[in-house]
Amino acid sequence: MRLAVVGAGAIGGTIGAHLVRAGHDVTFVDTVEEHVRAIRERGLRIEGPIDTFEVRAPAFSPDEVPDAFETVLLCVKAHATPQATRGLLPFLAEDGCVVSLQNGLNEVVIEAIVGARRTVGSFVNFGADYLEPGVIHFGGRGTLVLGELDGRSTPRLDSLVTLLRDFDPDARATDNVWGFLWAKLAVGAMIFATALTDDGIADCYADPAYRRLFAAIAREVLSVAAAHDVRAEAFDGFDPAGFLPGAAHAHTERSLDAMVAFNRRSAKTHSGVWRDLAIRKRKTEGEAQLGPIVENAASAGLEAPLVAAILRFISEVESGARERSRANLDALDAIAAQEAPQ
Repeated sequence: MRLAVVGAGAIGGTIGAHLVRAGHDVTFVDTVEEHVRAIRERGLRIEGPIDTFEVRAPAFSPDEVPDAFETVLLCVKAHATPQATRGLLPFLAEDGCVVSLQNGLNEVVIEAIVGARRTVGSFVNFGADYLEPGVIHFGGRGTLVLGELDGRSTPRLDSLVTLLRDFDPDARATDNVWGFLWAKLAVGAMIFATALTDDGIADCYADPAYRRLFAAIAREVLSVAAAHDVRAEAFDGFDPAGFLPGAAHAHTERSLDAMVAFNRRSAKTHSGVWRDLAIRKRKTEGEAQLGPIVENAASAGLEAPLVAAILRFISEVESGARERSRANLDALDAIAAQEAPQ
């Protein structure tokens, strides 16, 4: 299988490098010129506690790609999805497919551009960071699941799962990829809240002062999913049943404890969102990831005040109008208290 990896950063660089090492024919495509140049000249280096190695593979900017590919792994940030998807059309084979290895509901955007027939969904939860041109830090493993958008079992899906097992031997197929994506949105909204501080993800989840807040964030997102007839799936310590309305407090606490334990095992202590805000000083995926939650809530006649507030706070941090601190979690917790059942 010849494949292109569009977006050779944290997700795409990590997966693509492992596939190259396993002997697959991989071409990297990225818009960051110095990253493309580094891969061409020195190769792509993966660092971290799991493994350290280098691979050599072709690398191009999107307008330079010389061939057509039957498989394109799309690994860009959510807000870059429309442009990246349109940019890959010239090198996507007519009978090929785009696999969304991203965070958010990007499959909706992709299928509107390439068609549902050529779109495959996936759920990724491993920890990695782009460090510098040609270097990616792989901090910890996490769940990797692929699924056809309509839930069917297909030979294409089987082939893609087999391919990605050369990155993660536990990669698997699902008939409910939307359930995984909405579950990740719930956790993603929690992660965006942690990025409003300078504390690590596990430290935020572990703090008793904010457990009500994080439970309320997850409950809000899962309520929107349920309103759209989506059954959220469990992964890496996150048990949706522990965050549904009426869930026992002990059930919620067990899931939060498991999420803390999962994050403690990773060398990636802070989220990519935090890294965008604190290190790279660039726009996050906030609008592209959290915006659809608010929109889907409205279409179901619901409100999502916590997610809307997180999105507003992230935007203010991006613009310099708000500082990162635990005061932001206090402000969100006040909203959670107002929304809590009396």
